[in-house]
Amino acid sequence: MYNIPRVGVGVVISKNGKVLLGKRKSEHGLGQWGFPGGHLEFGETPEECARRETFEETGLIVTNIRPLTYTNDFFTQTNRHYVTLIMAAEYTAGNPRVCEPDKCERWEWFLWDQLPQPLFLPIQSLIERGFTL
Repeated sequence: MYNIPRVGVGVVISKNGKVLLGKRKSEHGLGQWGFPGGHLEFGETPEECARRETFEETGLIVTNIRPLTYTNDFFTQTNRHYVTLIMAAEYTAGNPRVCEPDKCERWEWFLWDQLPQPLFLPIQSLIERGFTL
């Protein structure tokens, strides 16, 4: 579908040693657990994208958004190539809710060493590179 790499943004939100993950419902990553996030829009900074996507998907307002790392992933099942900018954000208050039911089944908090399976490819890439919270 895409013959050029796309830029995605994934947001690592942690609370009490746990990270927020959503179970994906869209074709891209169907049934896999991933961070809040989405496509970087034209003219948008990664920080703006992280704030926007987190609110659109979870209803949470996050602060202190900052870059962590990136992944470079080729999704063979959907023939898509993404560079995903991994951002950190601070949880402030509230409970995540499913704001886009066509894209996400549910949101849950997980300990980093007890993540659910299957994981969205950018998270798998982070783990393979030794990333931890």
